Amino acid sequence: MSRKGGLRLNRSTFNRVVPYVILSLIGVMFLMPLLWVLFAAVDPQAQLSLKVPRGVTLDNFQAILTDPATQMSFVNGLFLSVGQSVLVVIVAGLAAYPLSRYQLNYKKPFMYTILFATALPITAVMVPVYQLFILLNFVDSLVMTMLFLTASSLPYAIWIMKNFMDSVPVELEEAAWVDGASVWRGLRSVIIPLMLPGVFTVSIFTFTSSWGNFFVPFILIQSPDKLPASVTIYQFFGQYGLVEYGKLAAFSILYAIPAVIMYIIGQRYMSQGFNFGGATKG
Repeated sequence: MSRKGGLRLNRSTFNRVVPYVILSLIGVMFLMPLLWVLFAAVDPQAQLSLKVPRGVTLDNFQAILTDPATQMSFVNGLFLSVGQSVLVVIVAGLAAYPLSRYQLNYKKPFMYTILFATALPITAVMVPVYQLFILLNFVDSLVMTMLFLTASSLPYAIWIMKNFMDSVPVELEEAAWVDGASVWRGLRSVIIPLMLPGVFTVSIFTFTSSWGNFFVPFILIQSPDKLPASVTIYQFFGQYGLVEYGKLAAFSILYAIPAVIMYIIGQRYMSQGFNFGGATKG
């Protein structure tokens, strides 16, 4: 084999191997924290370092599941996240319908305003929002906190729902009108079932962003019994640098379960995409 051919072969091998080596290193970096959580959750003497536990115990999970304060924090978190997701899907769907189906004046500036609002960080508006909550005596209210989270998620949700709704053929809705269906019936029976991927996309994004939101409930909720799990997780960081690593890891695993369940449920519909199967032909 010539020297030029050997160099070409070495370079080709190098180009094939290097990406896999880099991806493997990145995968290990992500895998190590996950292994620490799994090992520490069942380790009676869990520490910050990653190590295989000498003994396996479920005491950490038992301590979390039997603690009334922790149970209430999960209930509060589910109330905020589920309530916000339902409200966002309903309001965003109603707002996206006229934007998708009708030619409105100032439609483009309105859509650009929504797009700008999606990039507005929540920290930029928390000071005036907190002052407004104090003025209206809304501080320490789970319902009002949920409504604020709903309002903060609407710009992104409306933008996404409008794009998904644009993909549903108007002819299907017009056929329902010919059969005597009203606008509301067409929206409920024709459009929404065909854009379930969009509905689940918005639901999952809204739920996970609210479920993992620490800043907003930390600012707007003051009573310890009303704090969601995203805030109470910090109770395991004790004073003087003492951390209950085992309970922290067990709490983290339980805390991740609702989001994982949402992804599993939504994956069935999100992976289907849009398939109208020639419904507009004929």
